[in-house]
Amino acid sequence: METKRQKQVGELVKRNFGLMLQQEGSLIYGHEVLVTVTSVKMSPDMGIAKIYLSVYNTENKQAVLLEMEQNYPRLKQALSNRIRKKVRRIPNIQLYLDDTLDEMYRLNALFNRLDAEKSKKNEEEE
Repeated sequence: METKRQKQVGELVKRNFGLMLQQEGSLIYGHEVLVTVTSVKMSPDMGIAKIYLSVYNTENKQAVLLEMEQNYPRLKQALSNRIRKKVRRIPNIQLYLDDTLDEMYRLNALFNRLDAEKSKKNEEEE
């Protein structure tokens, strides 16, 4: 369970990392791709920030994540410049792909297809 301070620092990292991606993200992964921060989980000692990202407008989402990991020093420095006066220690960042929305769209399409098949079957029976 996260403490109140972990949630506060996590929200601070989330907000600032998102703003940083808006400004500098296109230099790392290009103009076509859109990356958003969905959540941030802080370790109990505030030393590690697990940043969950959603990636849009590309089929190869893992490649975008790899490009961001290759630019880790640049990302950490930019985050550090934004939050250094608000936290005692700059956390190390770990990037994870959040595919919750992709899963939601896939399930929604599956349910729509099942519903269409069911209504088609009902029409055939009548």
